[in-house]
Amino acid sequence: MKLWKKIAIGIGVVVVLAIIVGITVHQSGKNVVTVQSGRVERQDLSAVVSASGEIKPKTYVNIGANAFGKITHLFVKEGEHVRKGQVLAQLENVQSSADVNANQASLQAAETDTLAADAALRTSQADLLRAQADYDRNKLDWQRAESLFKDGLISKSDFDSRRNAWATADSGLVQAQARVSQAKAQKDSADKHVSQNRATLTRFADVLKKATYAAPFDGVITNLPVREGETVVIGIQNSPGSTLMTLADMSVITAEVKVDETDIVNVHLGQPAEVTIDAIPRKIFHGTVSEIGDNAIVRSTGVATSQQTTASEEAKDFKVVVTLTDPPHDLRPGLSTTAKITTAARSNVLAIPIQALSVRSKAQLEQEKASPGSVQAAAPPKQTASKDKDKDKNQDVQGVFVIRNKKTEFVPVTTGIAGTSDLEVLSGLSEGDEVITGSYKILRTLRSGSTVKVDNSAPKKEDET
Repeated sequence: MKLWKKIAIGIGVVVVLAIIVGITVHQSGKNVVTVQSGRVERQDLSAVVSASGEIKPKTYVNIGANAFGKITHLFVKEGEHVRKGQVLAQLENVQSSADVNANQASLQAAETDTLAADAALRTSQADLLRAQADYDRNKLDWQRAESLFKDGLISKSDFDSRRNAWATADSGLVQAQARVSQAKAQKDSADKHVSQNRATLTRFADVLKKATYAAPFDGVITNLPVREGETVVIGIQNSPGSTLMTLADMSVITAEVKVDETDIVNVHLGQPAEVTIDAIPRKIFHGTVSEIGDNAIVRSTGVATSQQTTASEEAKDFKVVVTLTDPPHDLRPGLSTTAKITTAARSNVLAIPIQALSVRSKAQLEQEKASPGSVQAAAPPKQTASKDKDKDKNQDVQGVFVIRNKKTEFVPVTTGIAGTSDLEVLSGLSEGDEVITGSYKILRTLRSGSTVKVDNSAPKKEDET
């Protein structure tokens, strides 16, 4: 055979072998899945609930109008510090002052009438005592005269005279008793008039007092929406009255935030929190949870569900109050704030990236054992006609895919608290295990037994979710 034929045959054989190798590598590469991975490591974890809200003093009061009238004096300015009992504002009080003066005069007159009635009662009681003495004396004289008349020792005229004197004394006694009863009635009437005038004076004094507004506690005037000369009105049903000012006790500052309904079950009194204020950037304040609301608040309307007549499927929040332990002195109510509440903390625990956690049904896991290695086969199986059949197989199992000898293995795990980016593992994994963390698209369809290739470089945009 000629040399050139031998060379041609050799080249052909090499080309055929290269094609076979290339096809083999290509076919084997089709079943290799490129994934990102992470390690099971020990670290400190903290579960944090984040919520936004605003700064509010723990104690504050909106001082509203207690009466109708014009503001004649405002003794404070917005931002001014006031002491308890300090006069803040004054409404016109001409009529109420006149009413108080008139009722004071009426009360004094009624008290004078009471004194006169008391004196008349004492006089009537003295007359009654004198009439009683006259009655007793004349009765004894008549009894002696009656005995003497029977014995014939006195005349008939003397006897009749003494009997008439006793009858006159008896009438005088009855009359004195009637005058005492009349004096007592006049005294009671005078006392009732005094009580009536005192009650009326109390009412008008209260009206007069409501024209003057004093500070109920030490604090700062945080809102002053009125001016001197304006007319304020008292609130009535379904119509709030005028607000003169807001007084806040800035010694105890709180952050009132709204926590999502899915997180509120993990929030408890006394838990620590880190508070950031938009107006004071790059600074963290500390506090503790001091109050947790019981009523859900509809997020879109801000109305509590207890005030609604119909059920709502909208997202809901719960009010949580965090009391700051180190508030700055220049805080103002209403500043936007964010609170990060630490609901749980663990030290030196096994943790995995949160994105590594996957969920499979028991039916899927049994199917993967029967035919391992296919990525697309991990799609959820079709439901049978009977929904109640094999309920146990449809139960979800949470776990992670562990890389062992370049093959995937779904390992069920028990999880604990969730940190910002990592999740505590209570059972199922060991320190140093390599778990698949992405991409999310691959994790959705990945199954046990698949061959994988780890590539922890930046993922492509189409794989990011």
